[in-house]
Amino acid sequence: MIQSFQYAIGAGGGGSILGLVGPFVLMFVVFYFLLIRPQQKKTKTRNAMLKALKKGDKIVTIGGLHGTIMEISDDIVVLRVNDVTKLTFDRGSISHAVATDVEEKV
Repeated sequence: MIQSFQYAIGAGGGGSILGLVGPFVLMFVVFYFLLIRPQQKKTKTRNAMLKALKKGDKIVTIGGLHGTIMEISDDIVVLRVNDVTKLTFDRGSISHAVATDVEEKV
């Protein structure tokens, strides 16, 4: 009788560990595909866009400022806002590049 009681406890204990770990693994898989993976893709796309910028591109900063790139280095961008004004920004503060109709036709 004692042996059968110990066997029941041992078998139930092993199954319960799998029962506890299984939902955590499932949650991690769901979080990976719904949160982590899309964020990694977005970051990779943004980094590729920042690397592809060149002098003369029209861009918009994170703050909403529109300008044309006059000078560009590894981490600094100088933008021409109008005929006279030039502003210096970090390269990471660029939100996106703006495509113009002239560039699309060429």
